[in-house]
Amino acid sequence: QVHLVESGGGLVQAGGSLRLSCAASGGTFSRYIMGWFRQAPGKEREFVAQISYTTSITYYADSVKGRFTISRDNIKSTIYLQMNSLKPEDTAVYYCAARFYLTANYDYWGQGTQVTVSS
Repeated sequence: QVHLVESGGGLVQAGGSLRLSCAASGGTFSRYIMGWFRQAPGKEREFVAQISYTTSITYYADSVKGRFTISRDNIKSTIYLQMNSLKPEDTAVYYCAARFYLTANYDYWGQGTQVTVSS
């Protein structure tokens, strides 16, 4: 069982930056593919970014490519999402998720952290 706790959300003006963190416990962190998802009010949850357990491969949604960077520290069992050039449409609850590298689905989710970008 993997337990995930996000932090770092808040209120920021458009064009600003935030760095989200997600601390993991309860599993062999280096064997988990980690991702960030977000859900805006009235919308379905959507994929934001993913990083492989080797840390060498990352994927991003087109909407955040070039602005967001996902990274991980396997010693600290933590992943990060550096968000730059934030836009009001980035406003959402951001969730950290984990899936064992041999499985297809994300099985573990954090409680979420609110990011609000004002115009």
